[in-house]
Amino acid sequence: MLDVCLLGTGGMMPLPYRWLTSLMLRYNGSSLLIDSGEGTQIAIKEKGWSFKPIDIICFTHFHGDHIGGLPGLLLTIGNSDRTEPITLIGPKGLERVVNGLRVIAPELPFELNFIELTEASEIIEINGYCIEAFKVSHKITCYGYNVVIKRQGKFIVEKAIENDIPQKYWSRLQKGESLEVEGRKLTPDMVLGGDRKGIKLTYCTDTRPVPHISDFAKGGDLFICEGMYGEEDKENNAKKYKHMTFQEAAELAYNGKVSELWLTHYSPSLVRPEEYVKNVYHIFENTKAGKDGMSTTLKFEED
Repeated sequence: MLDVCLLGTGGMMPLPYRWLTSLMLRYNGSSLLIDSGEGTQIAIKEKGWSFKPIDIICFTHFHGDHIGGLPGLLLTIGNSDRTEPITLIGPKGLERVVNGLRVIAPELPFELNFIELTEASEIIEINGYCIEAFKVSHKITCYGYNVVIKRQGKFIVEKAIENDIPQKYWSRLQKGESLEVEGRKLTPDMVLGGDRKGIKLTYCTDTRPVPHISDFAKGGDLFICEGMYGEEDKENNAKKYKHMTFQEAAELAYNGKVSELWLTHYSPSLVRPEEYVKNVYHIFENTKAGKDGMSTTLKFEED
């Protein structure tokens, strides 16, 4: 199961009722954050989730409304008695940007490990998450992210017997361990069926609706996408500032055949996004206007 919480849904500036952009995921005791806008740590407290398990923080890009909350967040994580390293993932220049912000958060009880993205798409596997970063189209280098939880095949007793695997090794092979036994190599595929459908979430913000976003989101369980503007007369603004409208996000969701779309990263002028979301139901019916604290749990399909 993958727990999902949209911590903040605002773009450009925080509002009294809307924090800036951030998403938090929890899987198997590890937490992953995408972006850390102003107010992120308050939103985590409001949700009632813990700071200590945050192992990974991904950044879409380095505009202030997506990273400005990081120094305070790191200090708060440090005050949670965490000592294990945290991995930060983001565009090239990430370490320089974070070290600049850390002038006001110089002493931390844990190391920061940096993974800087340089390719059009990259895959990073860490703590059970398969993270796929892909470039989008904003005014500065910006990435969207897929977060995939893979699911191995079912254990098949008949296959284990057919391959003459002693029963005492079944459990270890089922957990993905490979073994060397009396000169014979035993591998998980000798007791497991083919991989089953996992869980897939796509997060994409601050971009024009380039077609490959749908390709990366294809078949996902949840597509969280920016909808900076819901009003029909704001298309020119979206093009000028390299953002998206509700309609453009819905078209990406439709083309990607995703299960559900949550809109986020609203313009401060968009006071009631829920009033406009019904205008895109004809494009993609399962569209929801995201709001701060909106949560779900994504589960594996039943066999």
